[in-house]
Amino acid sequence: MHIKSIIIEGFKSYAQRTEINGFDPLFNAITGLNGSGKSNILDSICFLLGISNLTHVRASNLQDLVYKNGQGGITKATVSITFDNSNKSQSPLGFETHDEITVTRQVVIGGRNKYLINGVNANNTRVQDLFCSVGLNVNNPHFLIMQGRITKVLNMKPPEILAMIEEAAGTRMYECKKISAQKTIEKKEAKLNEIQTVCLTSRERSSYLEYQKLMREIQHLSRLYVAWLFVCAEETKVKSAGNLKVMQDNITKMQATMAENDSKVRELSAQIQELQKKKDQEVNGVLKSLEESLADVQRVDAKAQSALDLKKQNLKEETKKRKELVKSMEEDKKMLVVKEKEVSKLTEQLRAVQEEGQKDSAALEAAEQHFKAVSAGLSTNEDGEEATIAGQMMTCKNDMSKADTEAKQAQMTLKHAQAELKTKQAEVKKMDSGYKKDQDNLEAVRSSRQKLEAEIAKLNYEDGKEESLLEQRRQLSREVSKLKETYEHLVSRFPNLRFDYKDPERGFDRSKVKGLLANLITVQDVSYAAALEVVAGGRLYNIVVDTEVTGKKLLEKGELQRRYTIIPLNKISAKTLNDKVVNTVGQDNVHTALSLVGYESDLRKAMEYVFGSTLVCDTLDNAKKVAFDRQVMTKTVTLGGDIFDPQGTLSGGARSQSASVLSSLQEVKEVQDNLNSKESQLQETERQLASLKGTAEKYRQLKQQHELKVEEEQILQAKVQQSSFHQQQEELERLRKAIVANQTIH
Repeated sequence: MHIKSIIIEGFKSYAQRTEINGFDPLFNAITGLNGSGKSNILDSICFLLGISNLTHVRASNLQDLVYKNGQGGITKATVSITFDNSNKSQSPLGFETHDEITVTRQVVIGGRNKYLINGVNANNTRVQDLFCSVGLNVNNPHFLIMQGRITKVLNMKPPEILAMIEEAAGTRMYECKKISAQKTIEKKEAKLNEIQTVCLTSRERSSYLEYQKLMREIQHLSRLYVAWLFVCAEETKVKSAGNLKVMQDNITKMQATMAENDSKVRELSAQIQELQKKKDQEVNGVLKSLEESLADVQRVDAKAQSALDLKKQNLKEETKKRKELVKSMEEDKKMLVVKEKEVSKLTEQLRAVQEEGQKDSAALEAAEQHFKAVSAGLSTNEDGEEATIAGQMMTCKNDMSKADTEAKQAQMTLKHAQAELKTKQAEVKKMDSGYKKDQDNLEAVRSSRQKLEAEIAKLNYEDGKEESLLEQRRQLSREVSKLKETYEHLVSRFPNLRFDYKDPERGFDRSKVKGLLANLITVQDVSYAAALEVVAGGRLYNIVVDTEVTGKKLLEKGELQRRYTIIPLNKISAKTLNDKVVNTVGQDNVHTALSLVGYESDLRKAMEYVFGSTLVCDTLDNAKKVAFDRQVMTKTVTLGGDIFDPQGTLSGGARSQSASVLSSLQEVKEVQDNLNSKESQLQETERQLASLKGTAEKYRQLKQQHELKVEEEQILQAKVQQSSFHQQQEELERLRKAIVANQTIH
């Protein structure tokens, strides 16, 4: 039995119905350009034969086999193969009368998987038996010789070779059935022995017969009971038919009402969303301004309240002082009138004394001239007449008596001013207690203000710094959120690049886990990304750790989300190319894979394990030439991802049109680095805010207290300057100056 034709429809890249004819009974090969669909032909044959490991057909589930996963308008994949059964000696069991056998398998998106044999539905077991009877067990691990399997087949042990021959000859199916039948026979024999043991004694036998009789009666009564239930159910069915019709009418009415209510709910929901958006837009701006206004009003209110309390206290004190001052003011008014008169008299006396001083100066000049004349023996009087010395002496005595009189008058004025000064000082002493109290309060407030200023200076806090940090935190939070969305979007395209684990123990050093190998390398030239991805293969998603102890902890307690292969650096025995091979292929278009990747120095063993034994060439011809060179004989990969391996495997064909993981990983790393930078800035801002929180609050409290103290100081300063004691002090100062002036004259 061999393949005569294949019909493919909706399977992988074959969207339209495609029929392939002209198969040879002995040898067939599928050739074509890259991407022409060669591999999908073999995948369709394996799919029909019932392959269970879908990774061999490059799919994760059956729906992946449908064209574009059902997104291209095609929702099912169908494969039909017609086998030539003209050779009856090789015909499957039960199909000797058929010259052709057509087997069809179909998978539907969201539906079920079904088989047809010659157009008749068949279960999976019957189809597998059909193929196994002619030696076509696709699930046999040796049915498909994949890349790298030739060497393993050559190294097989005798039992493995026997199993492979049995699979090829088709006898393995009967061996499995034989083992299953033997197990069934053993179970039946054990049951029979048990029954025979039970029936040995007569009492047990009579009990068994009684049991059988009771079981027959139970069966009879059960049938009667079921019949009665059936009759009751028929009557209930007739009664329920009318109720069902009424209920259906009610359901129709309720569905109409529900549809109307749903439409109303949708309209109201839309209106609510619009109103909510408007409310959010209005509230966000207004709320912020109101909060700022509220803070300002609270500060002003606190300041005004403290000022009000201070003024109330001052008002009580001033009311008491006012009563005292009213009395003293009346007395002072009387004294003021008297003093004003005395001051006016003293002023006139002072003016007269000044005029006399001027006259005395003129007289002194005349006396000097007269003295000169007297020295000559004669003198002239005021009229210009000449006089004798005796006459002049008489005139001088008269002037001296007059000056003595004036001095006595000045001395009397001085005594009067001194007496008045003592009186005023006594009055001031009486008023000194209230003034001193106000002065002490002023000094205390001034001292408190200075202490607050010193404390504010010690805080070394810049006003508005907290607000700027809050704005910076909001900006960084928005940027971090946006970068996280970008990172998650990029990572979602490559879910295998995500590696999360939980610390297996408290205080676990995360630096021991280096991470995914794909995240630990950098591709120096993007044109080599596809080749390096093929070189690494599945090892690209291995986890690199420092030791096997760390790997064991991760596997046991790390709560890994999926299966991972772990590479401990201390246990790697990497195989690298020797210097002879490297020198032999020293060309511009041939490179060692290890030289094309960048990595940290402590990861060298892991990189040698993955990339150390492979070469990368630019074209197919160069790769083939280098790989099979007798001095090289090394696995070689082209830039397009085709592999040449002297061990006996060759791989290639159409590759995915999507971007390479390694080329796309650079963009992910850039976003991740930017995200890490922004997150560190955000953490630093959070730390500064946390450290400034107490300082900013203390600064606001001290600033508010300082403003209150400044205002209180201004109020007390004005109160002291406007008090009667202060005015009396000024009056005393004026009297002291007058006394000093009179003492000078005296």
